[in-house]
Amino acid sequence: METETVCRLCPRRCGAARGPETGRGVCGMGTLPVLARAASHLWEEPCISGTRGSGAVFFSGCALGCVFCQNRAISAGRFGKAVTPARLREIFFELLAQGVHNINLVNPTHFADAVLEALEGGLPAPVVWNTGGYERTETLARLEGKVQIYLPDLKYALSEPARKYSGAADYPETAKAAILEMYRQTGPYKLDDDGLLRRGVVIRHLILPENPENTYRVIDWVAETFRPGQVLFSLMSQFTPMETGGYAELGRPITAQEHERALQYMLDAGIEDGYWQEPGAADGAFVPAFDLTGV
Repeated sequence: METETVCRLCPRRCGAARGPETGRGVCGMGTLPVLARAASHLWEEPCISGTRGSGAVFFSGCALGCVFCQNRAISAGRFGKAVTPARLREIFFELLAQGVHNINLVNPTHFADAVLEALEGGLPAPVVWNTGGYERTETLARLEGKVQIYLPDLKYALSEPARKYSGAADYPETAKAAILEMYRQTGPYKLDDDGLLRRGVVIRHLILPENPENTYRVIDWVAETFRPGQVLFSLMSQFTPMETGGYAELGRPITAQEHERALQYMLDAGIEDGYWQEPGAADGAFVPAFDLTGV
């Protein structure tokens, strides 16, 4: 008989009874990690991908459920293969043997217990917690000392788009608190002599069509909260129309004008440390092949 765990790992705090392979709760997953891909990934920020790639482990299922998710095949479709924590740790070392710069855990929140078990004893390379930003500070606190790099989205600074597109009106305050906890753990970012990130927080924001005020408020918060040299900020223009959830504005990429205005706002806000994508970055090539490679 499966042993079930009442789950409150994420801000949904749904209290679902999750067994090892019993998919329940908002994420629809059991407690054993379900993986769709584990391979070198070159599409992260340069300080994470470097020249040999980031060792990206893509987890299936999601507790946030954005209607525009680019990884919908695994976040909502839940395609993947269940593995034990022991096998997950083996996968980490198989990736490191390929020469990747770090181990990049993509959307791991709902499997935090198993990931922590797999990380027991540490790794000889930085661990990246790559997340949608919707995190409980209590769960993050358990990761201290085991995760060196946090790569959170700050999708929304306004409750209305958070409610519409992700069913999470509490996202702004929740994600901001999570990012502050991440920064408490890592302190100011540190790059090595090759420009690779060894420790720190990279805050990502994806520009959404017809939502300029949301982007401006995200930029305001980052600029007002952190000084130069503390965090990196990544302004992303790769929004690729997938599902729209019935919202017509999500049926197209962002325009050159939307990109230009967001970039200028960021520069005017004094954010100096980080990255931005060029116009026209929307491309299906950013979506990996979820084919169980490396699993």
